[in-house]
Amino acid sequence: MPSSKVYRILSLSGGGVRGLITAVWLNRLEQKLGTPIGEFFDFIAGTSTGSLIACALSMGMKTETIVKIYRDRAQEIFPAPASRLWSRFSRTFSQGLDAPRYDSKGLELVLRSVFGDARFGDLRVPTLVTSYNLASREALVFKTIPNAGSQVLAETYRRYNSFPVWEICKASSSAPVYFPAHITQIDGRSVPLIDGGVAANNPTACAIAEAVRINDARSLDQRIPLERFIVASFGTGQSSRPITTQESQVWGALEWAIPLIDVLFDGSADAVDYIAQQILPDNNYFRFQTPLDKAYDDIDRTDATNLNALIGVAQDYLNREGDALLDKLIVALKS
Repeated sequence: MPSSKVYRILSLSGGGVRGLITAVWLNRLEQKLGTPIGEFFDFIAGTSTGSLIACALSMGMKTETIVKIYRDRAQEIFPAPASRLWSRFSRTFSQGLDAPRYDSKGLELVLRSVFGDARFGDLRVPTLVTSYNLASREALVFKTIPNAGSQVLAETYRRYNSFPVWEICKASSSAPVYFPAHITQIDGRSVPLIDGGVAANNPTACAIAEAVRINDARSLDQRIPLERFIVASFGTGQSSRPITTQESQVWGALEWAIPLIDVLFDGSADAVDYIAQQILPDNNYFRFQTPLDKAYDDIDRTDATNLNALIGVAQDYLNREGDALLDKLIVALKS
C-alpha cells in the first residue's frame, strides 16, 4: 500500500538579478509558515540564480538574508556600465574584442562569501542544480541527498558531494555572453560548464523526475505516488518586451546575441510549466510568475532604481494574486 503522505518539491528558475523577485516571494512564504522554508520541502531544485537560492535554503539560510544578498551585492556580480566597459577593455588582448560582458570574478567572490567552505554534501535537504557541460555537449545535473538510504541512491547522489557549493552555483550561473564558462575538474578531466538555463531554466521537470526515482527506490509501503506530489515552481518574472516583425526579419548574429538567450530561457521555462500542468493534478501544482511590465527584464541591470522596481513587481503580484496562491500552497504543504 503506497504511503498516504505527500512529497513536496520546490523549484527555482534562473534569471540573474531577477532572482530578487523569487527571494521576495519566498520571504513572504517563510513569514506565513513561521519557520525556515527548507523544513517544509522534501526536495529543492534550482537553476542559475535559482541555484544560489536553492542551496542557501538547503543550508537553512533565512529568506530575508537572501533578499539582502541581492540588494546589497548584485552590483559586485554585475558591475555598473563604466566598470564593465573597463573590464572588457582590459581583457581585449587575452579574450579578443568579443569577450564576455563580465569576467566572473565578482560572481565567484559573492558565492564564496555566501557559502564559504560548505560542500554540496553538507546541504540539509535533497537538492538538485543544473548546468551544461560544453565538452560532452550534454546537460550536467548536480544532485545530493543527505543520508541516502538505498545503495543505488547513495552511489548516484554522492558523486558531487565533495564539490564546494559556491563552485556548483557558479557553474550553474555562468550564462553565455555574460560570463566565461566555469572550468572545473570532473573525473580527472578539466571541463567547461555553463548556465543550466540552456538545458533547464525551469528545473521543475528535472525535480519531478528525480523525485519519482527517489520514491521508486523506497519500499512499497513508503512510496509516494506522482498524484501526491506537491510542486511549487517560482519564476523570476516574464519578459514583456516584444520582438517586432521587422526586427525578426533583419536581425543577425550581433542583434540576436542577448535577446536569443532570453527567448531560449523563457521558452524552455514555459515548456516545462506546460508539462508540469499536464502531469500533476491542478491542486498540486503552484506556479508563481508575473509579467515584468514595471521593471527591466535585463538579467544584469543592478542599479538601485531597477532593484526597487523588481521588488515592487514582486509585491504587486503578491497583492494581486500571489498571497492567495501562497495560502493555498501552505494548505497543500501541511496536508
